[in-house]
Amino acid sequence: MNVNEIINNYKLLEEELQKTKDELIQTKEHLNIYTMKNKKYYENNKTEHKQRVKEYQQKTNYKSDYKPTPEQKKEYNKREYLKRKEKLKKGNEEKNEN
Repeated sequence: MNVNEIINNYKLLEEELQKTKDELIQTKEHLNIYTMKNKKYYENNKTEHKQRVKEYQQKTNYKSDYKPTPEQKKEYNKREYLKRKEKLKKGNEEKNEN
């Protein structure tokens, strides 16, 4: 390659880089338009949204402050312990086979 070819190649790469940067900027601006619309919508309609959520919770008898009883916690912990124990057994069996 001579010097002229290198210079031409360099100029082409600079132009391509600039085009890519411009495209990136346009894409970011376009994306920003949509995200800002959604953000503004929820800021403006915050009370209406909260009211709809409360109505839905009452209608379906949904409780967001759910806390398991001590018996349920014991059951969950027991199941988790048994799963871990079984997983360790499988791991040890695989090691012994290899």
